[in-house]
Amino acid sequence: MSQAVSVTAAPLEELIRLGEAARQLKLTPQVARARQAGQYLSRLRGRGMEFDESRPYQPGDDVRNMDWRVTARIGRPYSKLFREERERPVLIGVDARAPMFFATHGRFKWARAQCAAALLAWAAFQGGDRVGGELFSGTGHLELRPRRGRSSLLRFLKALADQPPGKDDGTASLADPLRRLRRTAHPGSLVVLASDFRGFDESAERQLVRIARHNDVVLFHFHDRLERELPEPGLYRVGDGRRSLVLDTGRRELLEAHQARYRERVERLRRLGRQHGMTWLQCATEEEPVEVLVRAFGRCRS
Repeated sequence: MSQAVSVTAAPLEELIRLGEAARQLKLTPQVARARQAGQYLSRLRGRGMEFDESRPYQPGDDVRNMDWRVTARIGRPYSKLFREERERPVLIGVDARAPMFFATHGRFKWARAQCAAALLAWAAFQGGDRVGGELFSGTGHLELRPRRGRSSLLRFLKALADQPPGKDDGTASLADPLRRLRRTAHPGSLVVLASDFRGFDESAERQLVRIARHNDVVLFHFHDRLERELPEPGLYRVGDGRRSLVLDTGRRELLEAHQARYRERVERLRRLGRQHGMTWLQCATEEEPVEVLVRAFGRCRS
């Protein structure tokens, strides 16, 4: 018998099983192939560069790569040589604030974000990269620095599965989580932010732009149908698995104002992504994240 799927959250067993599906993904420099509605795709830079050795300066060497310490010690100009890092850090920030624990169709935004983060973590591990990230809610955060190996991957998956629902109102700025990701990200990292992007204010935008200067950035936006479309007028019971309330959709002016804010936020993020070479992905609560990711980062088929 097939196991019932939880609407509210993905258990650890499900996140572990996603390792097989993640083999369809390849997080290496490429032009993502799909251009679908609501999606903006950029070329990933790939791994960063790390210092290899110093050698005597040669005509044509970039003066920005001068090794001034060795030059001063030896008395002759020396240049630094670099090589591509063998392992790229992959940092996955996942939004666990209260508004993520919501859906009117499909699974909660949180459950979809869990699965997307797990798929990306598996793909990074299978590609030989280091896996880490940050889980954040309105009341705290858990930071996992990128490490190599299966134990680091499983630590990240367990943290995803164990994350409790946020108890905040979802209005706090995303600036602090982005600031922490920026401080952790080594130049050349792949930085993913899985969120509904509530609280994306000017301060958060500044932090995100600073991250994108030296790293690949993927913005993975999770949303519910109610945020996009006005339902038929009526009374609807909605909840997060612990609490419920009755939503009166007859008050059209309130819903229209909410949806206007949603559209403004999404358009602002898309525009920012295009300007700074970020990848912009969207996943509705009734969609499977693996389908979105395969369209963006699926391995080439013969």
